[in-house]
Amino acid sequence: MTKPAKILIVFGTRPEAIKLFPVIKALEADPRFVSVVCVSAQHRQMLDQVLQIAGIVPDHDLDLMRPDQTLDGLTAALLTELGKVMDAEQPDRVMVQGDTATAMAGALAAYYRKVPVDHVEAGLRSGNIYHPWPEEVNRKIIGAIASLHFAPTGVSEAALLAENVPAARVDVTGNTVIDALHWVTARIAAQPELAAGLAELEARFAGKRIIGVTSHRRENFGGGMEAIAAAIRQIAARPDVAVIFPVHLNPNVRAVMHRALGGLGNVALIEPLDYPHFARLLAIAEIMLTDSGGVQEEAPALGKPVLVMRETTERPEGVTAGTAKLVGTQTATIVTEIFTLLDDKAAYENMARAHNPFGDGHAAQRIVERLGNEIGR
Repeated sequence: MTKPAKILIVFGTRPEAIKLFPVIKALEADPRFVSVVCVSAQHRQMLDQVLQIAGIVPDHDLDLMRPDQTLDGLTAALLTELGKVMDAEQPDRVMVQGDTATAMAGALAAYYRKVPVDHVEAGLRSGNIYHPWPEEVNRKIIGAIASLHFAPTGVSEAALLAENVPAARVDVTGNTVIDALHWVTARIAAQPELAAGLAELEARFAGKRIIGVTSHRRENFGGGMEAIAAAIRQIAARPDVAVIFPVHLNPNVRAVMHRALGGLGNVALIEPLDYPHFARLLAIAEIMLTDSGGVQEEAPALGKPVLVMRETTERPEGVTAGTAKLVGTQTATIVTEIFTLLDDKAAYENMARAHNPFGDGHAAQRIVERLGNEIGR
């Protein structure tokens, strides 16, 4: 019997874990492959929550995150430590996801060893190397290295082709985040206790229209965060509205939000949610206000409009489809756009009913099949 191909899957943050666990499960179920999981723990607590619910135990845990770590310090540590893992494991291929420092360093370490790199969620481009920062350049670096590019949409595929990536190296698979959301939604339906932790807030805000908020982008630190906090304060002044805001662990976010919003009766500043509880927040929210990338993909799968607090997005498909709208970080604009959705039923329904362009929940299986064809087994 032919020896299975060893795939080293490298990731370090909560979003990467969410988007890769469906692929890991599909690889584990396929005898053509042996999967080895290496986490950097670029996010520690939030990463572990996803690993636990998905039932994934890493083979290597680098535990690299340090308080106030610089990007260059983190990148240097990642490159060195991931290189050691690759030297020990001797993988046939290395898989990375998205646009983090972990993904970029993983791709570069694999390249230094001439190991093929497979890029999940390839081809996202905003066209501005500082928005999102540093993710846009991380993606471009991985794109220059990758052997196989798993593009979530045709728009992502077109971006790769425009950068002269050979068409035979690109597969449009859909986004694995939709696979993950379907999986966790089914789990919650079977085991409601997995997401019961929001019950108290749901009771407290009964009868109110819930706005779910996430915000953590580096380019919004400082003035952007202050403006976002001011907008949320104005929105929460409406008696018919409640805001549920899982506040990112980064002190650049927490200090601003707790100073501006702490103690407001209509605002719940809560700790970061594990994946089942975040899926529950998506389900109960009327609108999602975010600067996250993943939420732009997840919320439309549940029919929830997304207002994106950024100047650009590497996920223009949602804007084109009408499921998402760019609103920037100006306080007045955010407030106006939220109020429009709250007060104009037609505007709300146009976004809520728009087709989700990010996939059908079968991306992981497409990725594994393409890998099988690549290794010729």
